[in-house]
Amino acid sequence: MLTVKYRSFEPRLNLRRTKLEVPGWAGPPEPRRDGSHEYAWHCIPFSESASYGIELFYPFDNELRVTKRNGRVQLDSKWGRDPGTGINWPPFREFGEDYYTYQLLLDLQVPEGMALRTEPHPRYYTSRADDVPLAVPALLRTSWWPMISFIVFKAPPEGLTHVFRAGEAFMQIVFLPAECPFELVPMNEQEAAERELRDRRIYASRDTLGRASRWVSSTRTVFDGTYRNLMRAARAKAKETGG
Repeated sequence: MLTVKYRSFEPRLNLRRTKLEVPGWAGPPEPRRDGSHEYAWHCIPFSESASYGIELFYPFDNELRVTKRNGRVQLDSKWGRDPGTGINWPPFREFGEDYYTYQLLLDLQVPEGMALRTEPHPRYYTSRADDVPLAVPALLRTSWWPMISFIVFKAPPEGLTHVFRAGEAFMQIVFLPAECPFELVPMNEQEAAERELRDRRIYASRDTLGRASRWVSSTRTVFDGTYRNLMRAARAKAKETGG
């Protein structure tokens, strides 16, 4: 198991493993059945990705609204007096024409060979209001870097507003290998044929594998549990073999 150690200078960040909130940003608790509307939590690949890292919560009482006016980033909030703690105040600053930064009072130490990556909170992809802050992905090798970091966000286009609200998650951090050496090569003929055969077998068996979980959403989209059932089987096999 990966152990990540932390120093938090702002307890209201409330860092924790990212939770799929239902009801909440992942959608209402509509069951997987005919006539239900489809929501993000119905999709297993999205759900797994969304709960892969840790989420951070906006630690201030005052709402921050980020817009662009006449090509300039606008950070609108009532910050009040500088608390005199030595941190930048306000902790959000303009950064060029299209970005702004936040001084994140958090130190995460990962083991040698690992790194952390900042990214948007998964609710960014589910918000119909397009009001969720857009954290810019960045890879940090914090096994040897203990410095408090500035997180960069991209400002919304003119006409939209990104909003930081007290108690709302505003970004996610995931942990992954610091190096990712790989070579991208096409499959040989035999490998491609084996993958195609597996593809066709799953397709041919879909009515059997997904029959009990098949449903049609309110937008006439067909769903079933084929992927979910195969994932359970793959996990059970890996557990049996110790893989």
